[in-house]
Amino acid sequence: MSMIKIKDLIYNYIKHDEEGNVAEENRALDDVDLKINEGEFVAILGRNGSGKSTLAKHMNGLLLPSEGAIWISGMDTADEDKLWKIRQTAGMVFQNPDNQIIGSVVEEDVGFGPENLGVPTEEIWQRVEKSLEEVGMIAYRKSSPNRLSGGQKQRVAIAGVMAMKPRCIILDEPTAMLDPNGRSEVIRTVRELNQLEGITVVLITHYMEEAAHADRVVVMKHGCKMLEGSPREVFAQVEVIKDSGLDVPQVTELAYRLRKRGLDIPEGILSTQELTDALKAAYTGCTSR
Repeated sequence: MSMIKIKDLIYNYIKHDEEGNVAEENRALDDVDLKINEGEFVAILGRNGSGKSTLAKHMNGLLLPSEGAIWISGMDTADEDKLWKIRQTAGMVFQNPDNQIIGSVVEEDVGFGPENLGVPTEEIWQRVEKSLEEVGMIAYRKSSPNRLSGGQKQRVAIAGVMAMKPRCIILDEPTAMLDPNGRSEVIRTVRELNQLEGITVVLITHYMEEAAHADRVVVMKHGCKMLEGSPREVFAQVEVIKDSGLDVPQVTELAYRLRKRGLDIPEGILSTQELTDALKAAYTGCTSR
């Protein structure tokens, strides 16, 4: 079953003049079709202005299509009566955790969402404990968020969404403001939630190494879907990706350059271990001739 289905999606940002007339209209999404299945981990890539964050905001009804439609677990986001249920189904984690954390104590912040959903108090605390355990932050439940690192704050923000028991989490560049350690913490948490809890994950990112862990990668350009496939299929198209203003993972770039120099190694290498194995095989093949 599809968790997210997008059909012929068009979205225009419209500016009005002082009299309320349309002064400017910019197309951010242009005829996008996309289907994301339950339990999938999909990474959406694109440079600034590609439309990836606009697309993310459509996935829980923060923006509504100018044309076309988007369904979350079969619910049309244009149906106002379904918006509350849609936002319970698809939780959103933003780029800056400080914009999402409102409590003065970690456990109170995580419990804020389910409290607003009318969850009984005893169950709220059960959800808080489980969510903090899932993101590895249970030891900080009594801490002030202000005393946490950027990566820890983002994990608390994820726990706050998790406590509302969504079936899907959309993360809009959640590691953009973090250092490498913080990025690793957050991505490790997201992967575990997907693999162990079966939660559908949509990761909006411009870090290629993060996308390499996804089940599927979608590359956006000028509001359109340019490429789609497994990480290996997408990152094998090095020249196409570079022409779109993006890079590929460093190890993929190195393998690509070695191939251009004549080494017999596979396309779409995604990890250091894969490259090491490929180089060993290529060297063995050379010495056995």
